[in-house]
Amino acid sequence: MMIASDIRTKIRQQPFKPFRLYVSDGSLYEIRHRDLILVTTSMVVVGLHANENETIPDRTVDIDLAHVVKMEYIEPVNA
Repeated sequence: MMIASDIRTKIRQQPFKPFRLYVSDGSLYEIRHRDLILVTTSMVVVGLHANENETIPDRTVDIDLAHVVKMEYIEPVNA
């Protein structure tokens, strides 16, 4: 189980580094901008959109923190 403070640490990192959230059902969500994720004590709300460069979501998905199993940074394409 992921702890809210672990996710908040990644979101607040300067400069922001995009990362992936892995969920127990096999889903994964790429967080490419800090404005596209909200963390509460029990939930993570992820904003989803069709355009990768957009920071205003088309829709959201609510994820229970108990189902977030892993986070990892997204490697830069030119790394």
